[in-house]
Amino acid sequence: MQSHDRPSARLAGKVSIITGAAAGIGRAGATAFALAGAAVVIADIADERGRETAHEITTVGGNAVFIRTDVAEASSVRACLAETLAHYGRLDILYNNAGGSCIEDGKVADIPMEVFARVMSTNLLGTWHFCHYAIPALIRSGGGSIINTSSVLAIGMHAGGRHAYATAKGGVLSLTRAIAFDYAKERVRANALVPGFTASERVARDVEAHPELARRLGEQHPLGYGEPRSVAYLALYLASDESAQTTGQVFAVNNEVIG
Repeated sequence: MQSHDRPSARLAGKVSIITGAAAGIGRAGATAFALAGAAVVIADIADERGRETAHEITTVGGNAVFIRTDVAEASSVRACLAETLAHYGRLDILYNNAGGSCIEDGKVADIPMEVFARVMSTNLLGTWHFCHYAIPALIRSGGGSIINTSSVLAIGMHAGGRHAYATAKGGVLSLTRAIAFDYAKERVRANALVPGFTASERVARDVEAHPELARRLGEQHPLGYGEPRSVAYLALYLASDESAQTTGQVFAVNNEVIG
């Protein structure tokens, strides 16, 4: 946690699951949610980093637990939800952050089917799994907020040859809108985040190791690289009651200019 972060009560009494919260954007989200008073379940496949994140949060008085979860496996998602409900008794917020591209991704006529399937399973099927199993729990809690992570590649930005990733993240947007429409009467809201280039610690190191790439990205991002905290703060708004009238919307966190 940053020294200038201060606790608030925006999410007091709420229980949240954040997937992919062991590092990067998800870790920033877990920190922000905990500082706002929520109990946070860190659902991630990375054991060591996940436990470190939970420990950092609890050390400063936050409420967090790590549950090892593979979002691509339905049984793992069911187990995470069951453990969450056994531990906290309810669920109010689901933040589907887990996902990512891979270097084998490419143009639709070129990539092997197994690469397409792997990208889809992490990015789209993983989001589907958690929505499928968690929505009944949200309804039992009187409603709640679902925040799904898509990508700028799904809203018209050049896919750069990553066709599997663009397809999966486009599916996330369609699923989000469908949930928003069909579960509004149960007071379940669903919105999508669309991050642009976001410099997590790992990504920032990789970029700075390649001066030409760093120069080009700097020119394309006049406000500076995206930061995980910027995405987390928007997720926090969508998780809170401040956005009680907001559903089915797509929010970009991106300042990329391509000329």
